[in-house]
Amino acid sequence: MSDSSCPAGDTGRPCPRGHRKLLLHVDLNNTILVSDAVTRQGTVAALEAFLSTVTWGRITKGKWEWVCDSPSLFPPCEGAVSYYGQFGRVAGFTSTGPGRKFRAVLEEHLSLLRWPSHVPEDCEFSVRGEDGRVYHWILPSFFTLLQDLSSEGREFAVLFRTFGTDMPRVLRAVHRALVEGSHPLFPDLPALKLGVRETAGRIRCSAKGAVLTCGDERLSSRDGERGLYQYFSSMQGLCGFQDHFDWWARNTYSILGGKPLWVDPFDRTVQHIFIDDNIRQNDEDTIVHPKLFLDPGGSQTRTASTTELYDLCLVQTDLLRAISDPAYFTQRVHICQENYESNLQQGAS
Repeated sequence: MSDSSCPAGDTGRPCPRGHRKLLLHVDLNNTILVSDAVTRQGTVAALEAFLSTVTWGRITKGKWEWVCDSPSLFPPCEGAVSYYGQFGRVAGFTSTGPGRKFRAVLEEHLSLLRWPSHVPEDCEFSVRGEDGRVYHWILPSFFTLLQDLSSEGREFAVLFRTFGTDMPRVLRAVHRALVEGSHPLFPDLPALKLGVRETAGRIRCSAKGAVLTCGDERLSSRDGERGLYQYFSSMQGLCGFQDHFDWWARNTYSILGGKPLWVDPFDRTVQHIFIDDNIRQNDEDTIVHPKLFLDPGGSQTRTASTTELYDLCLVQTDLLRAISDPAYFTQRVHICQENYESNLQQGAS
């Protein structure tokens, strides 16, 4: 069998990395958007809130003590807890209280987020922050990812996955950018020939399983989880699904209530990658529920721990790097591809 003709679902030798289809499940808020319509956070408040989740300290003799000088996705030492984990959401994190030491980090990244002054504001692609300044609404690094994967000749699709309410606006914006060529900073995106489905679907979960609806389409895990996996694996272009926040809350914000992600480790032709800032290596506090198939072509799955699939199928968004490095998302996807390939090779040996 030639490398370029590996059929979907084939469980023979792995296809080359360049021929494995990528299904990118991409969160919105604090992943490609620095704002949140549900919590009514503008750009400044959303970035401050993110900073409170990646700065670390502990309570010593009844007082908060920092154990880090710079933000990090991971605790720098045993016993460290994020400021958000200790105190919850605090308005004005860097303008009042202990978070002032990170004010320079906030200002640096707000500066990087600024919409170019020589480009007119755009109602779809730019947003005016609480401070009166104009910022990017969708991060440029997301559009760079699409360009990079297309230039590599990759087959891929993007599935936006969010608990929030920003989906309709995001789908309108990416349609304007990718189909109409209306993004003033990325005018060549229509050349990628990526379609956009502007009608979002929904995923609702219960103790009985997951149900996906999109227009006239309806799939249920009660009819077999393989069907949902194949549905997602066959996606083309860009589309979106609103996930089930109430189910996550009912499951105490743990892995069992998270956004479902079906992964078939026996399928050499498809790789699913979920990118979300709330992915955590602590399964008691994470937002994606990875469901790993047990057998080739089978329908039974098990819950995989986050650490098992971290940087293979799960990417915890570093929002600061997504703002500062245009190649950030491309780099993270490449890391997942390489790690996934290594795991496939080990499994085949």
